[in-house]
Amino acid sequence: MNINGARVLVAGATGVLGSALTAELASRGAHPALAGRDATRLAQAARAYPGAPTAEFDAYDPSSCTRAVHAVAAGLGGLDAVVTAFGAVGFGTSHEVDDAVAEHLMAVNFLAPAAFFRAALQVLPPHSVIAAFTGVVAEHPQPRMADYSASKAALSAWLAAARREARGTGVQVLDVRPGHLDTGFADRPVAGTAPPLPPGGDPGHLVKAVVDAMETDAELVRTAPGGAPVVERRAR
Repeated sequence: MNINGARVLVAGATGVLGSALTAELASRGAHPALAGRDATRLAQAARAYPGAPTAEFDAYDPSSCTRAVHAVAAGLGGLDAVVTAFGAVGFGTSHEVDDAVAEHLMAVNFLAPAAFFRAALQVLPPHSVIAAFTGVVAEHPQPRMADYSASKAALSAWLAAARREARGTGVQVLDVRPGHLDTGFADRPVAGTAPPLPPGGDPGHLVKAVVDAMETDAELVRTAPGGAPVVERRAR
């Protein structure tokens, strides 16, 4: 996909990753649209992009995710890409995390992004992109993060199936699986306390790789053992 001139919805644009991704897209000539939960933060973020449409959504309400896609598509006269860059994390052993927390993680990390993408696939033209940040836990579940890992793995599996369905339509499906990043995300869990974690990677390096992947029709962005993001043509 040609990023220059592309109309891209970033869901979670008020967060660290989402705001960095939006800035990177705009620097390459994209026309961003911003979606977020908090109206005040959303308005503040949008000031950097005059004329960019915005939409509020609640990740616990999938119908609001659908409405956000259609509202933004109407505001921009269509969409060329939808990226989800939001989520929630919870820590604790498998028997410590209660059902309400497990439900919350699945709703925010899987059901809400899937709702964005279901709506996107109804409006996106050929040679467009859907992309999600899943994380290394989607393929390497971690102790004390069973429910978090499961919610990300569910989204990654959904993307894999959607990718096979979309290959005949020309829609690119991108799975972003970074390792731990220096975003403060682990410091804001919905439950529990983060275990000792390695130093976080640079979100700026990651979002550059994500936009590179969008431009080159890649299917996977992952973190190499040395910590650098790697773009792969085919997902594994």
